[in-house]
Amino acid sequence: MLLKYLNNFRVVKTQILKQNIHKLSTMKYLTQDQAINVDLELFNEYKFSVDQLMELAGLSCAHAIAKEFPIKSDEDKREALIVVGPGNNGGDGLVLARHLSLMKFKPSVYYPKRVDKPLYNNLVKQCELMDIPFIDSCPTVEASSKYRFIADGLFGFSFKPPVRDTFTDVMKLMCESKSPVCCIDIPSGWNVENGPGEGDAIKPYMLISLTAPKLCAKNFNGVHYLGGRFVPPRLSQKYQMDLPEYPGTELCVKLN
Repeated sequence: MLLKYLNNFRVVKTQILKQNIHKLSTMKYLTQDQAINVDLELFNEYKFSVDQLMELAGLSCAHAIAKEFPIKSDEDKREALIVVGPGNNGGDGLVLARHLSLMKFKPSVYYPKRVDKPLYNNLVKQCELMDIPFIDSCPTVEASSKYRFIADGLFGFSFKPPVRDTFTDVMKLMCESKSPVCCIDIPSGWNVENGPGEGDAIKPYMLISLTAPKLCAKNFNGVHYLGGRFVPPRLSQKYQMDLPEYPGTELCVKLN
């Protein structure tokens, strides 16, 4: 019986992989306006709340990172730095930190510009009650080697340059980090459609696109995951996203 189950599982997995290889060539990459409109429809038409989408996004990112950086033994490095900004990506980052802690990582949060709103205050409180430390100053580039990875939740697809002084140190850290950088949805500082600009830019090891990849992801050659197994089929069809299948009960799917 077990052998039959395993054979059936392999067949289904192979079928999904074949389907996804086709879909990767036709999958929609969203422009900035399309990404904004998709979010607005999720809020207004489909009645998702902001905190609901943050929870789903952060959980998806945690699963993707845990797959890419599995803890296999007690000797594996578990420290991680979660960089949190003042927007929705920052909320995703706070959720990510909480779930990584439950997955036996040891996240610390750097949150240079806090948002004094109930949603963000609640997310911070949840982290604090799980003994996740918030650090007051940005680590140096040299100190970044202590982390297994740095998760970038600083800016999202609404970012417009230039980078304000509050964030210059942490942007320098992520540009020059000695540890791999994993970006939530958009590498901070990238143009949503054109990718990295001239000069210093984050060169992430890993990108976790949410809902659907943004156009800038075509300029990314690293490890790419899609997270967000919550997109209503009707919305996906409207924007012709042609998203790949999520295997089994997975919350994320690897795109390369």
